[in-house]
Amino acid sequence: MSEFAQQLICWHKLHGRHGLPWQGSRDPYAVWLSEIMLQQTQVSSVIPYYLRFLGRFPDIATLAAADQDEVLAHWSGLGYYSRARNLHRAAQIMAETHAAEFPREFEQILGLPGIGRSTASAIGAFSFGTRRAILDGNVKRVLARYLAVAGYPGEKKVADLLWRHAEDLLPETEIETYTQALMDLGATVCTRGKPNCGACPVSADCVAHQQGHQTEFPQPRPRKAQPEKATTMLLFMHQGEIFLEKRPPAGIWGGLWSFPEIAVSEDARQHAETCFGFESDQAEARPPMKHVFTHFRLNIKPLLINIRKIQPMARQQEGIWLTIEDAMEGAIPTPVRKLLAGLRKPPA
Repeated sequence: MSEFAQQLICWHKLHGRHGLPWQGSRDPYAVWLSEIMLQQTQVSSVIPYYLRFLGRFPDIATLAAADQDEVLAHWSGLGYYSRARNLHRAAQIMAETHAAEFPREFEQILGLPGIGRSTASAIGAFSFGTRRAILDGNVKRVLARYLAVAGYPGEKKVADLLWRHAEDLLPETEIETYTQALMDLGATVCTRGKPNCGACPVSADCVAHQQGHQTEFPQPRPRKAQPEKATTMLLFMHQGEIFLEKRPPAGIWGGLWSFPEIAVSEDARQHAETCFGFESDQAEARPPMKHVFTHFRLNIKPLLINIRKIQPMARQQEGIWLTIEDAMEGAIPTPVRKLLAGLRKPPA
């Protein structure tokens, strides 16, 4: 066993995280769910969602049989909704091809929607004791510092090098403890901004620490100007109910319920009448808001529009009228949730 692995395993037994709700279980479904939820999301945010989701969908068969709207509703607020859609689709695939059992073979796990190499390895390690390397964001940072690996880990040649190092450092035994230790070290000690090198079990051999260049590794993503987009959201109100329409299954907020949108240059009242058959009062501007995605920022101009009359055929649109309280319980994006909450009080 490498000294690196041995030091991490010993450290984890004393200082690692042991009380997380998905720990101590070898149920691959629970492990899979936690690993997907933890992608790009902090542990503190994941815990309540994990418990609620697992309470409603306790196994693969239940998740596979569920309606996607309900799955997305239980995910609403956690973000990166493609994770939930992939989770649902993967459960359906397992129900169809594996009798609702989670596969043990690495290639079969890797073939499920939303599961990459590192996630498949983590599921295998925690569920079946499979000896395979992981390389999530935290682990990339640990290895890049420990071995002073130059370059941005998002570049293929850098990622390939880190994968080779990750595989070379694997212990022959105690793979589950080692894998968790590596994750915990990156999450709690070898953090991005202020690494606590005094508490690190491998700092004596860490090249970046020896050189005093910890925060210079790994190299950040090359900075580019983040593009901005703009949209107008139409908050149609009628007799105390709000109108939501379902977004297309692919793309931003795919499959979620949201407000109708128009270009900022379009006329809201005309759009309401010609596209929905709604006769409306003058639009009321609500406070603008900004929502940041991974690759762009969205500037949102909300318009509150009271609907005086609905043409008879209008309700056949791909939409639904709900009270604000019922809408808040649905599968809705974060900006929509904030706008709905704002309707409970007058604009500033």
